[in-house]
Amino acid sequence: MQKITRFERARVISARSLQLALGAPPLVKPGKGASAYLLAKEEFEKGVLPLSIKRVYPNGKTELLGE
Repeated sequence: MQKITRFERARVISARSLQLALGAPPLVKPGKGASAYLLAKEEFEKGVLPLSIKRVYPNGKTELLGE
């Protein structure tokens, strides 16, 4: 798997954070006083997120990361 850029990382964590804030069940055990952002960040670091990243290159080639 290729390295995920900082922009992709931020986008995935923010999307998951929004899902958690709207009531999605967390995939890791929440700690005391954990915010949606901290839960999403922990899920990302543990690799349990159900999200994929689709890269589209200028030549038309596409690549899926996180499958």
